[in-house]
Amino acid sequence: MMKSGFNIELKNVSVGYEQTGGTPLEILKGINYDAAPGEMVALIGSNGIGKSTLLRTMVGFQKYFAGEVKVNGSELSEIGVKELARIMSFVSTENIRVANMTVFDLVAFGRFPYTNWMGKLTETDRHKVDEAIDKVGLQGFKNRQIMQVSDGERQRAMIARAVAQDTPVIILDEPTAFLDVSNKYEIFHLLQVLAKERGKTIVLSTHDLNIALREVDKLWIVTDEGIFQGAPEDAVLGGWLNKLFKNENIGFDLQEGEYFFKKEFKAKVKVEGEGLPLIWTLRALNRVGYQIVVKAEPDFHVLVNDNLWTLKSRNETNTFQSIYQLLASLE
Repeated sequence: MMKSGFNIELKNVSVGYEQTGGTPLEILKGINYDAAPGEMVALIGSNGIGKSTLLRTMVGFQKYFAGEVKVNGSELSEIGVKELARIMSFVSTENIRVANMTVFDLVAFGRFPYTNWMGKLTETDRHKVDEAIDKVGLQGFKNRQIMQVSDGERQRAMIARAVAQDTPVIILDEPTAFLDVSNKYEIFHLLQVLAKERGKTIVLSTHDLNIALREVDKLWIVTDEGIFQGAPEDAVLGGWLNKLFKNENIGFDLQEGEYFFKKEFKAKVKVEGEGLPLIWTLRALNRVGYQIVVKAEPDFHVLVNDNLWTLKSRNETNTFQSIYQLLASLE
């Protein structure tokens, strides 16, 4: 990871909306965050808390009411529009639907900060557009009409536009919102490559918390109780992941690093075995409401051996060939 100082710094920033004839509506205030070249940062928080507002402020779409926003050491408000477009690119959740626009046309908008007043693309521009389309996995789609692609493909094209813009900073608002699980990981991997191999600063908001915890360098967390920034592991150890939800039925498992629904346990079970079958048996039993015990007296035992599951209760012993069969026998 490159560490040549921060190229995004927010110092005591207040963001929100102007109100007609009144004082501004502050949504977030006292924000102190930073991001360095080569870092991938995830902004997380509950819906409506102000994540999109903060990101739009960072790219100059909205004014901030207090504090400092610095990009490459310069105050954001003092950077010209064209210069800023060569420093920062932005991917929103906006659903682009324009008749007669191809995927290539949409991605090519990313090159406009570098074209002449006529907006004519050079061979270099076209090469960067083609390269960006390939990087997000849209090979063979460049001549497809935007109106004729799926939401997920359209979102990939939006990300490709930011890649083609080739800025040192890329800001993304929910970039994986319309993607399936496989494509979510592919996009996270692409953003990782841009950060690690090209030294770009990547800041994205996301609700894919399990992926973010495993893949990003830093978290920016916004909650009603305050803000946090630091490594995902620091956020876990500091208890910040449990502050994201007000729902008392949702908790964060410190051992597994995942969110879970709190539930009342049906019974106690002791499980013995080894390898992956043991791990996934434990997860399955916990998922359907059984408490895993080690020293306490269990209501029944499960032995996992050679992809066979043996259930031992006080009165009988049964063997099953799958976890599904084991769970069905417990109903």
